[in-house]
Amino acid sequence: MSPRPVVQAVVIGCSAGGIAALHHILPRLPADLPVPVIVVCHTGPSPTDLFSSVLRRDCRLPVMEAPERGTARPGHIYVAPADYHLLMEEDKTFALSADPRVNNARPAIDLLFESAANVWGEGLLAVQLTGANDDGAAGMKEVKAAGGLCLVQDPATATATAMPEAAIATGAADWVAPLDWIAFLITSLCFSSAPAQDCRP
Repeated sequence: MSPRPVVQAVVIGCSAGGIAALHHILPRLPADLPVPVIVVCHTGPSPTDLFSSVLRRDCRLPVMEAPERGTARPGHIYVAPADYHLLMEEDKTFALSADPRVNNARPAIDLLFESAANVWGEGLLAVQLTGANDDGAAGMKEVKAAGGLCLVQDPATATATAMPEAAIATGAADWVAPLDWIAFLITSLCFSSAPAQDCRP
């Protein structure tokens, strides 16, 4: 079997319970992670700059809001600004949009996943975490269709099960893992070029 393509970028989506899940995962990522990590979280009324500053304090990787036309750089964590859709352009720069809500959300996970799949294809790892709607499920199907990898939080460990259950129902998930395993799996997949089944927990 040919080696699994090296992961070139990680996209993460979450909603209800997502801030706590991200605080469980992102501080556990190593300082030498060789890819960008791009996050859409339905934060509701919580300001993302406050969210980013708290993550920045706890993470070994630099954390910042994704800047319009900024480049997604390896070893950085980017968070979608509040009330803007976050999309990826072909040149791996960010595009912010105030277009109408998708799945009752802005930013919408589907838009990030779909645009990132167009950019990184088989080099993309999409991670779907806890949440109370089905945003991200359609995007995860697009990631899978582009040859990327899909990791879903085990609903049994999620604050809200609807989002991971919807992602699993698409049949796109390569892994369904408890919250405690997700940082390890992201790190392993970003550093590994082994066949995919060798990375399964």
